[in-house]
Amino acid sequence: MMIREAKNDDAAQIAAFQLEMALETEHLQLDKNTVERGVAQVFADPSKGTYYVAEKDGQVIASLLTTYEWSDWRNGTVLWIQSVYVRPAFRGNGVYKKMYRHIQQLVDRDDRLKGVRLYVDQTNSRAQQVYEKLGMTAEHYQLFEWMKD
Repeated sequence: MMIREAKNDDAAQIAAFQLEMALETEHLQLDKNTVERGVAQVFADPSKGTYYVAEKDGQVIASLLTTYEWSDWRNGTVLWIQSVYVRPAFRGNGVYKKMYRHIQQLVDRDDRLKGVRLYVDQTNSRAQQVYEKLGMTAEHYQLFEWMKD
């Protein structure tokens, strides 16, 4: 298995993953065209983020998106991991762990990057256990949000 930065050719698969994830985790039927355009925007404007994929035997089996948060407290950028999806047949085999370690290494090698954050649905206990096993903590912040309809 190889972890790599996604290419524009991966956009359709990434969008399909996002549609599957929304349905699976939140029972939401997202608008396919909106999601496809949203994924395309990341490739068109790198300041929005970077997609990474896990590839095995030439097949993309997982993806995640990193976005950027400026931290004045740390005088640097924190990477947010978002939109994580691993094909069901490959779950429980360390795919996300390998992807996370890849992101962690990017942060370790770049003095401008200060850390990694992510958010997780409060009911997704399986994901929370994975994140805790990787050394992440949930002790500092609670996420609040407002989203317009």
